[in-house]
Amino acid sequence: MQRSIRAASSVLALPVLIAAVLVLPGAALAQPAADAPAPAASPLTTNISVTSNYKFRGQDQDMIGKNDYAKTKGFKPAIQGGFDYAFGESGFYVGNWNSSVNWLQGNSIESDIYGGYKFKAGPFDLDVGALSYIYPGNSAGNTTELYGAGTWADEAIGSFTLKYSHTVSKDYFGYAGNKAGSGLKGRNTGYLNLAYSKEIVPKLTLKAAVGYTHMSSDIRSLGYKSYVDYNVGVSYDFGNGLALAGSVQGANKKSSYLAVANPGYDFGFGTFGQTIYSLNKARFIVTLTKTL
Repeated sequence: MQRSIRAASSVLALPVLIAAVLVLPGAALAQPAADAPAPAASPLTTNISVTSNYKFRGQDQDMIGKNDYAKTKGFKPAIQGGFDYAFGESGFYVGNWNSSVNWLQGNSIESDIYGGYKFKAGPFDLDVGALSYIYPGNSAGNTTELYGAGTWADEAIGSFTLKYSHTVSKDYFGYAGNKAGSGLKGRNTGYLNLAYSKEIVPKLTLKAAVGYTHMSSDIRSLGYKSYVDYNVGVSYDFGNGLALAGSVQGANKKSSYLAVANPGYDFGFGTFGQTIYSLNKARFIVTLTKTL
């Protein structure tokens, strides 16, 4: 979610330029670029994306279809965007990221609020912070996590990032039903992710990641198993902040995360034609992003 943009401004006094040209012909044309101030990095960065399918930790975020049954199609577009603000050279930052979603009754937006601190420790870039996932139309999905990440990069080998997120809210995306009064909690659910990226040819970057969600004991008691998710693809940089990415995303333990897509027909002696869909099903996803 973090990106950077640059802004620059410079002012050149017209009388000074005319005098320089008259006194030293050619000198004013040879020197101004060297004397101009370097562009300053803007503390505010923004981005907007359009994606063919939004998966979070390998799971579909657009699930509710006709008559509240699960959608099975692979094309379930979402619009996304956010901003980050860095507090100078201090390392502290805050941000917000949003996406259209459709997996909670009465809600259509995910809004993430986060803040943290970045610093260096030898060859590692470290990042610690807190993040709250907010669903304005249905607070049953609201979840808060603390996170810590470390990145090691080498121009020849590539970049590796290891990140761990730990749930501190009573629920984890509504799985335990604590908000509804079940008494079960999602607190202490953990997510570990290892991501890799490497520019394989100019402007084309290979990206791969694998994650592991360890559900709390209360969530597992409901039949939801801890699972592994994956994301493998490439991203092409068109320049001027525009990038196109294509990737395969999904997760294992599909049978533990099922929804009814078609109820079928009940003839009194059995149900026929019922269709079941797993939100962990692998999909090929295309995303276009513009950084401003």
